[in-house]
Amino acid sequence: MSTVEPTSTLRVGQIAVVGKPNVGKSTLLNRLVGEKVSITSRKAQTTRLPLRGILTTDTAQFVFVDTPGFQTKHGGEMNKRLNGSVRRTLGEVDVVLWVWDATRLSVADRAVLELIPAKARVIAVPNKVDLLLDKATLGAQVAELSALREFAAFVPVAASKGTQTDALMTEIEKLLPVGEPMFAADDLTDKPERYLAAEIIREKIFRLTGDELPYRAAVLIDKYEQEGNLRRIFAAILVDKESQRPILIGKGGELLKRIGTEARMDMQKLFNGPVYLELFVKVKSGWAENAMVLRDLGIT
Repeated sequence: MSTVEPTSTLRVGQIAVVGKPNVGKSTLLNRLVGEKVSITSRKAQTTRLPLRGILTTDTAQFVFVDTPGFQTKHGGEMNKRLNGSVRRTLGEVDVVLWVWDATRLSVADRAVLELIPAKARVIAVPNKVDLLLDKATLGAQVAELSALREFAAFVPVAASKGTQTDALMTEIEKLLPVGEPMFAADDLTDKPERYLAAEIIREKIFRLTGDELPYRAAVLIDKYEQEGNLRRIFAAILVDKESQRPILIGKGGELLKRIGTEARMDMQKLFNGPVYLELFVKVKSGWAENAMVLRDLGIT
């Protein structure tokens, strides 16, 4: 594995991507890194753990931290832990990208902004600007927000299309300190393949099932083996209730088969090799409130 040579001019730092659920944080991170390292879905609250996406250029190493959407409405043990994870992340980074949906600046968006430490260097990133019907809306938002706190920059983007993402990278690099590289030059993420496999499966559950079931499901990798370039992966999908099991499996097992097929195809692309994937569905009542299960899932 190649490494980055230490240099007195290399800018290196961590950049947190924060915002309320479903504003496009994971889509933005994937676009900035140039690879799909974080799962995405039209449903809110897809991300559960901070994930680092890494991009190394000739002049900088960007370490983006994709955080869970800050939950301002719902309690519960899991959401308390997710919110705590976001707060810890904000205290460890060099730059914060505060992302909101430019089509509507909500009370929940402002609540997230208030949680960002006053000393943090924040770039305001209105996303989905391609969907704005009245461009004057953005100007009004900028004027309102500028009165609330000082921002390092305002950079409107359309993450799904890549609009203005180069300009955003330029603004980020200006704020990064000079330092030693944190990762190898060809690293894309700090997470192991085992974690990425579980996340890919979970993404397919979000994309292929109803509104409620994805939030009641979790993925545990029971066995992960590698033989040469072949990965053999056995994964358990946890659900809350017995009634959810047949929904996830589908008629004749078709839904579970589709989840497995689409997940396997994504894994083969990401891991650059063949994958054998076997999925099981297990009922684990109250898993989202179970400290041992949350620990196994890495939610601390």
